[in-house]
Amino acid sequence: MNVLVVEDDVELTQFIQKGLVSEGISVATAFDGVIGRSMANENRYDVVVLDVNLPGVNGFDLCRFIKHNWPAVPVIMLTALGSLDNKVLGFEAGADDYLAKPFAFKELLFRLKALARRHPARAPRPKRLELLDLAIETDSHRVWRGGERVELTAREYALLEYLMLNQGRVVKRIDLLENVWDVHFNTNTNVVDVYINYLRRKIDHTGPKLLHTVFGVGYMLGAEP
Repeated sequence: MNVLVVEDDVELTQFIQKGLVSEGISVATAFDGVIGRSMANENRYDVVVLDVNLPGVNGFDLCRFIKHNWPAVPVIMLTALGSLDNKVLGFEAGADDYLAKPFAFKELLFRLKALARRHPARAPRPKRLELLDLAIETDSHRVWRGGERVELTAREYALLEYLMLNQGRVVKRIDLLENVWDVHFNTNTNVVDVYINYLRRKIDHTGPKLLHTVFGVGYMLGAEP
């Protein structure tokens, strides 16, 4: 497991790092939000641990940044702000878990392992994915269809990338909910269908149809059969 800890308390950071390393976990650290944002942008982590009161960029804003760009990366807030209102703010920012200080290290460890189990590490993504005249660059999140640039929102891009990584296969709605939206509980939502329609308008309005509905099952990205 590869963990990023963004915490401005040096002693606490060293305590967490020492404990996690003793468990065989790789740990990267940052002492302010600006450096933490840069590290999150340049590297992939299995779990990110964030304090809230950080210099530069606060933990809530950093959480939003991470979840906007990498929705599947789990984030746990670790902070002295343990009131219900602050927990609500954390979850609204996209946090997957919230642990108030002071805390027992063993509880932090178990929570990190639980998050990692629910978000298993994936193989490194190829830098470029192609299907006929549709192409995406996974580092820059740029998309082209027929040589023309296609502008997508972060969520639309995440959906397209997941379908591209599974091109030619029927992907169930529940798989999309879990891997693109990180939703494991509300399977009745129609958010997948809504975003599929958004995506169709942007990538399927010219050229051969690539995004197909398999009724009662899910969706498939591929050439016309």
